[in-house]
Amino acid sequence: MTREKITEDIIEGYRNTIYQRYQYQNIKHQYDIPESINEETVNLLRDYFLNYIYPEFNKRAELNESFKSLDNYIKHPKKLLSILLDTSNLIFKYGIHLPKILNTSLKVMKSYRAATGFENMLIDEAIKNRIEAPYDPSKITTLIKILPRKEIEKFIDTFQSLFEILQDRILIKKIKEILEYVILVMKNKESHYSASQIKGLEMSLEIVNVGDKLFNRLAVEDQRKLVYLITEIEKDVLEINS
Repeated sequence: MTREKITEDIIEGYRNTIYQRYQYQNIKHQYDIPESINEETVNLLRDYFLNYIYPEFNKRAELNESFKSLDNYIKHPKKLLSILLDTSNLIFKYGIHLPKILNTSLKVMKSYRAATGFENMLIDEAIKNRIEAPYDPSKITTLIKILPRKEIEKFIDTFQSLFEILQDRILIKKIKEILEYVILVMKNKESHYSASQIKGLEMSLEIVNVGDKLFNRLAVEDQRKLVYLITEIEKDVLEINS
């Protein structure tokens, strides 16, 4: 079996575990959640994961290319900052805080890359240990148990960071403004930037916008509870299995 086929099957298998993990009735019985985090909210959260963090295999090629093209910016934020220095408006508005806000924006991109990296670790272990498809929840659990605990903890921390950003109403507004501006600059200078780089930033902005709408459904206190809930669910599933 080729790596591509194993990748496709692992992605499908892990998406199935996400679908099961974020079933409202299961969560309601296992965790103490407020009434505001209702079935509709949990369904939207599950769809958010499945559409933006763990999309279907046939959507991956374009997304991976787009986010991979941004790796240089993710590793060297100053290169992205140089784009913002073309404008005086954002500099005057955010001043010395601009690099910090930009670095926080990059965490959104890192979350998608982290999910892909996590899946790649599962794929590597499936190949190494000759664990073959179909990758049902039992086999996914077996693969997770093989992974080093520090990698799982790093993965959980990345996602906790993403949702803490989405919960910060003031910060998320600033991030949206900055990403929108960077995209505009890149589109106005298409000879300097690739279509995949622009697409990667547009996807990052979409991840922020959809996540923002999800959190806007809830009161501030319940937003914090949702972040805590997501962290607890991921820890319970991944750390117990590690």
